[in-house]
Amino acid sequence: MKVLITPRGFASYGLDQVKLMESKGLSVHYNNTGKAYTKEEFHRLAADADAIIVGVDIIDRELIDQCPKLKVICKFGVGTDNIDLDYAKEKGIFVGRTTGSNSKAVAEHVLAFMFADTKNLYSTINEVKEHQWNKPTGQEVSGKTLGIIGFGMIGKNIAAFVSGLSMKVYAYDAFEITEEAAKEYHVEKKSFEEIIRESDYISLHVPLLDSTKNMISTEEFKKMKKNTCLINTARGGIVDENALYRALVNKEIRSAYFDVYSLEPPAAEDKLIKLDNFFLTPHTAARTVESEKRTCQMSTGIIVEHLLI
Repeated sequence: MKVLITPRGFASYGLDQVKLMESKGLSVHYNNTGKAYTKEEFHRLAADADAIIVGVDIIDRELIDQCPKLKVICKFGVGTDNIDLDYAKEKGIFVGRTTGSNSKAVAEHVLAFMFADTKNLYSTINEVKEHQWNKPTGQEVSGKTLGIIGFGMIGKNIAAFVSGLSMKVYAYDAFEITEEAAKEYHVEKKSFEEIIRESDYISLHVPLLDSTKNMISTEEFKKMKKNTCLINTARGGIVDENALYRALVNKEIRSAYFDVYSLEPPAAEDKLIKLDNFFLTPHTAARTVESEKRTCQMSTGIIVEHLLI
């Protein structure tokens, strides 16, 4: 049986897991090209696969119909918006996720964004490289309010990490946050509206669904503090980027730090990424040596468990 692995992390951090799968009689093809597969390459390699470990490659009806042997799909991460879950279920294909493997890495990225913002790190480091010696006044995170929208494992890790920073932490989730969880992570349960209105930092951690698409748009920006910093390490499409552009240009909020975007990479002419108060990293929040190793191990376990039965 063939296992196709598209994420490039396996070539650097998962070769022991490749050997483990091979020791169990599986034929493993992993991406060691250093580049993402093109759609054509992915479709060709997937055609005879019994299982696929997938990153951001699209697994839609077209791909599934071309893979008659496919039994297991494992997302190398958590978000499954690139997989047609309903059609996979209809075809009897198991879909797994490596839930929690990179939650600490993403939470740390959020903290890095917060400190980069308060201390003007990006702009001042670049200015020094250009032989300027300006000294803008920053802020302290101490005493500020952080609003976490989506209180899953990443949101909980963020709350735990900031517990020593003397911040007030609000949390909202579509599912109930228990009193025990609120007490354990030192958060106050708040409504979506309250977080939008009262937070200095807003960090988004929800999946991209019909119900969450453009959940932050014109009306939400008008309700935010003018000093608000919006952080999105969840999914592109959760924030209306045209509305965000207007909010940043009109100083309705102070800044925005994103690790995800509706089109990755953005078009060269994209006007939002040219703003000096918008910052975008290339979808790397989840990528640390430690998280890559955990994700390789967890995805291998899912494949072995559900393919060799």
